[in-house]
Amino acid sequence: MTTPTRHPYHGSCHCGHTRYISYLTLPPPLTTATPPSSRSTLRIRKCNCTTCHKMSIFHVRLMDSPSDFLLLNPLDPSSANSGLTDYVCSGEGKKLHFYFCGICGVRCFAFWGKGVRRNVEIEGGMREVWTPDPEGWIEGAEEGTGYLSVNAATLDAGQEGLDLKEWMEKGWIAYLDGKNDFRGAPRLGVPYEGGMY
Repeated sequence: MTTPTRHPYHGSCHCGHTRYISYLTLPPPLTTATPPSSRSTLRIRKCNCTTCHKMSIFHVRLMDSPSDFLLLNPLDPSSANSGLTDYVCSGEGKKLHFYFCGICGVRCFAFWGKGVRRNVEIEGGMREVWTPDPEGWIEGAEEGTGYLSVNAATLDAGQEGLDLKEWMEKGWIAYLDGKNDFRGAPRLGVPYEGGMY
């Protein structure tokens, strides 16, 4: 059995304007449809709600978003000068931002909460990046202070240890029933009606 290991994986939109590093722990430490906490496993998900379905979002919910997601460019996705466009949706309050590149249209991540610019060490050097604010961050759409989901389809292909086909074949993808207000529990193996494999 392979020991779960945390590795940095680069991702970007098609034109390269949006660039990020996402730290993934693979294989997921727990492979259950309902992990006991957000920090216990990488959550790889596909949702059948109309937003996720029509945008072809392949969610990766990170174990520790402020440490595991580093936006290299732009340094403030909410800025009018970022080059990103924002589609806001998700229930009451419409707080979930599906940022997408204003040049090529690719959505690399969805976010709500507070973000900050900070200096972090990357490959032996310090660099300014944008991340979810680690101060008071509690991951979760309902009970939490913030939410971040990386679109796995925007992870750059050809990186060692990154194989989206393996995620499917090994049953690591949990399917969500967002189309029906999540009445059905996350499940492994088979998408809910209207969902994608």
